[in-house]
Amino acid sequence: MLKELKPAILITIVLTILTGIAYPLAVTGIAQTVFRKQANGSLIEQNGKVIGSELIGQNFTKPEYFHPRPSQNTYDAANSGGSNLGPTNPALADRLKKDAAQFRKDNPDYSGPIPADAITTSGSGLDPEITPANATAQSARVAKARGASLNAVQSLVAMNTDGRQLGFLGESRVNVLKLNMALDAQYPIKR
Repeated sequence: MLKELKPAILITIVLTILTGIAYPLAVTGIAQTVFRKQANGSLIEQNGKVIGSELIGQNFTKPEYFHPRPSQNTYDAANSGGSNLGPTNPALADRLKKDAAQFRKDNPDYSGPIPADAITTSGSGLDPEITPANATAQSARVAKARGASLNAVQSLVAMNTDGRQLGFLGESRVNVLKLNMALDAQYPIKR
């Protein structure tokens, strides 16, 4: 019996060392060497202080900032996920109507169609980006709150718009945190 158990115990120990210690250490070492920023959460620092991540949205609500997509979970990364409400669910329809009314109230100078991402949540509830159309729809409010010209704010939006990856993957997008940081740098709020 000991003859049969000895190889099983040895294999368990060897595989535990390989897959539980050696492999994780190797992957972590490579990630920290080659992809240091990504491996550490793509954190954004300002004046030596971490203010957020490029990958996780934050809830900006003041009129002088661009607002992100709505979040089902108030941007809590420990509780990410969508609402799981289907398109025929009355609760979703009510929420969309409420969010559309709030968007119109927050952006009274915008009269065009409301961009879908301005009132719909993402699958994770943590999306850090909005569409250029959403940013354009909010530009007049932000410009007025900052005392800047609409053209200047729209130019800042254009400078912070990332195109499709590799020219054909995904859609154009604007990282809300980076755009708001650029706004603070270019047009600081007078308090």
